[in-house]
Amino acid sequence: MDYSKTAAGVLKGVGGEENVSSLVHCATRLRFVLKDESKADTAAVKATPGVVTVAQAGGQYQVVIGNDVPDVFAEIGKISKLGAASADGATTDAPKGNLFNRFISMISAIFTPVLWALAGTGLLKAFLAAAVTFGWIATDTSTYAVLNALSDAFINFLPIALSITAARYFKANEWTSLAIAGALVYPTMAGLVGQPGLTFFGIPFTMVSYVSSVIPIIVIVWLQSHAEKVLYRVLPGAVKRFMTPMIVVLLAVPLVFVVIGPISDLLGGGLGKGIGWMFETLPWLGGAIMGGLWQVFVIFGLHWGLVPLFTLEFQTTGQISLVGPVFAAVLAQAAAVAGVWVRARNKNLKSLAAPATLSGFLAGITEPAIYGINLPLKRPFAFGIVGGAIGGAIIAIGGVFAKAFVVPSGLALPALLGNGNMVFLGIGLLVAIAVPFLLTVIVGFVEPAEDAEPATATAPTDLEVLSPLDGTVVPLSETPDAAFAEGALGDGVAILPRSGALYAPFDATIAAAFPTGHAIGLRHADGAEVLIHIGIDTVKLGGRHFDVKVTTGQQVKAGDLLVEFDGDAIEKAGYDLTTPIVVTNGELYPAITGRTSGPVAHGEPLFTAVSVESAAVTA
Repeated sequence: MDYSKTAAGVLKGVGGEENVSSLVHCATRLRFVLKDESKADTAAVKATPGVVTVAQAGGQYQVVIGNDVPDVFAEIGKISKLGAASADGATTDAPKGNLFNRFISMISAIFTPVLWALAGTGLLKAFLAAAVTFGWIATDTSTYAVLNALSDAFINFLPIALSITAARYFKANEWTSLAIAGALVYPTMAGLVGQPGLTFFGIPFTMVSYVSSVIPIIVIVWLQSHAEKVLYRVLPGAVKRFMTPMIVVLLAVPLVFVVIGPISDLLGGGLGKGIGWMFETLPWLGGAIMGGLWQVFVIFGLHWGLVPLFTLEFQTTGQISLVGPVFAAVLAQAAAVAGVWVRARNKNLKSLAAPATLSGFLAGITEPAIYGINLPLKRPFAFGIVGGAIGGAIIAIGGVFAKAFVVPSGLALPALLGNGNMVFLGIGLLVAIAVPFLLTVIVGFVEPAEDAEPATATAPTDLEVLSPLDGTVVPLSETPDAAFAEGALGDGVAILPRSGALYAPFDATIAAAFPTGHAIGLRHADGAEVLIHIGIDTVKLGGRHFDVKVTTGQQVKAGDLLVEFDGDAIEKAGYDLTTPIVVTNGELYPAITGRTSGPVAHGEPLFTAVSVESAAVTA
């Protein structure tokens, strides 16, 4: 992947930096909050090399990249101001929308930056626990003490990490937030946990543990952000820089100890006990829900709403029962795509399935498998849900749990070893893998027609492209769109239409028929690929004034009607009708000759795309 090109393509596709309210990334996705989603060209974003798919959910415009998302995110930061904190530590505007969407966006923004450190140290904790179980390391050695500290410290001091990310989200001063979080986990205060008779200036309070806590620091940083706005406004300029953090810390820390902490401990404890009750009394139900629906939650980005439950359960019980069934969900989708890898006849599909299988099994990253293969093929995704639900139910019945926060994957399995019934764990994982794999291999799936391999492979030959329109030919450089004018999307010409009908310029397969009707992609049997884009920025019309006559994968003959459009209505709506016709695979067709100029009718010669072999002979 060329990260810079992917970043530029995605940013342009979402409507440019000016259309973005905020941008963060998670394990596999760029998560945009757009000011106007109708300005995003979703088809163009999906067509950008390196993009797996686009998902619009939870108030976010989510561009799925895969494991390379941090690199693409970094490149977007180089060409824009998105994703980076401002001078005062604040990020761009928080998303708007209904309360649920805002909650999901908040959790995603606050937890995303710490997720990999949390998962990585959790994995170390799992390996250390396995080493102790197998007698490789004794707990009374200094080696164990060092390894335990480096693997356990991050989740113990999680409030400190969350104070930074929450401050950036709520636009609070992150160093003041850090001071508040430091007080919550200060050793002296931790020593007061459970002691009776505690007061603050005569106000009684109960000291609870803030180790691994989530709710108190998020709530108090939110309050801090509002307090700072008031204090910065009312305090004199000479003292507000140091008086504001002093006043905020003086008010915030006691407020947590006296009010917020005990209330959140009560709520968190009740929620933790509720989870424990469900997994004790109806474990099969809890396991089936988590194992079967986790990947559905992932599709809509709703799994972020469950991440705090993991940490709450760990804080109150010292273990995470919710994680075990998620292993089944992840491995089930990986097994389903492995079944596609085995059964598929199409080499392209196999080449996609192979890395997606390894990524799912080893790293627990299933988006490439889900979006690239299982979901488009439908059946493998459904088989994965079935296997995950059954396997998750069996694992939950066995009382399996984790003692560390990990991203479920094959490498993270040590987190479950020795915690619960290992026979049920083994059976559950075996079922979760075997059921979707066998169903996919035996029952099968329907491979899309456009993915079928051509019967014979031929060397590219010169292609005469006929005019698809009645109109006037103009140089491509005069197109009022920089991407076309500069040849970034390929070489060719442009036409100013004088009628509202677009015809096939050669015998072809419809490689892409955009539902908005504004563009058509065609592929010749010899390999030439041509893009016809009716008007400039006409995707924003959302299909109005366009009538598409063909579908993706359809075979057409030169002169067949592809699209009808109302040119007058499009121009009245404020759009330029200049229509670029470009050859997009310049590596196979590096030159254009015989360009027509002036008036042209559809079916008349427009230009010739010269193949790489002909160009080499000429050279």
